[in-house]
Amino acid sequence: MPLNETEALRVSFYRAVAVLVRAYAAIAQDLTEAGYTEEEVDALPQGVEFYAEIRSAIKKHSGEELDIKPYEADMRHLLNTYIQADPAADLGELGEMSLTELIVDTGIHDAIARKLNKTGKLSKNAIAEGIINNVRKTIIREQLTDPRFYEQMSKLLDDLIKQNRADAAAYEEFLRKAEELAKRLAAKQPDQDAPAALHGRREATVIYNNLPRILAAGRASAAQVAEPRAEYGDERLRLALEIDGVIRERAPAGWRGDQAREAQVKNAMFPLLNRDRDATLALFELVKSQPGY
Repeated sequence: MPLNETEALRVSFYRAVAVLVRAYAAIAQDLTEAGYTEEEVDALPQGVEFYAEIRSAIKKHSGEELDIKPYEADMRHLLNTYIQADPAADLGELGEMSLTELIVDTGIHDAIARKLNKTGKLSKNAIAEGIINNVRKTIIREQLTDPRFYEQMSKLLDDLIKQNRADAAAYEEFLRKAEELAKRLAAKQPDQDAPAALHGRREATVIYNNLPRILAAGRASAAQVAEPRAEYGDERLRLALEIDGVIRERAPAGWRGDQAREAQVKNAMFPLLNRDRDATLALFELVKSQPGY
């Protein structure tokens, strides 16, 4: 079942475990006075720790370990104080890094050992699913910044999911490709055949790659910029560079979220797209997602 279909259940479980831990912490010193037997007093910490570990495992495998932190900032303190759970060992910025970031920083085997499978109890399939879910979450989170690039990455992830990992050699090949995919995601590598004029120009490259899709959203034909034409030059490249230049010259400071200033950006792009409203709106959504503007 897709992660987005079970998100509400996961968040409810996270919060329920947080309530359980806090409730236990509030009464931990007075369990006998509250009417619990000695056997129950001995068993309760193990029960609370069990659910806390399940919660942690679900968060890691769904790629939500960082996203849920604001809801339960004091969970680790409570667990350490009343359950004596082993504290998470932060190595530099390790505790704040996502699994995909850690794969890039330390290599996939170290990332698995330090973050995904610290207890050493997970099966190869469980580890593989954890990696897949974390990579998928990265793609979903970033896809609006470059739809074409992340569509390509999504296809690579689909290929990775289908890959055999039944034996040791196949599993190692799966990990190698997973590490390669994570590095491509981190580097946001554009197509290898991007024109030389776009090298080092991240935002212009994103516009260039997505122009056919953007023009297809409006009345204009995407075919006119789909492929370079030697006799007329690369119209797609010319248009991408012109759009990039106009935005840098005419977009006012602090334009995001300001209706009047956003209108200025749209008006600057409008004539470049043959006054096509739908194409302009599609381009605006892409431009708005670019941190460089």
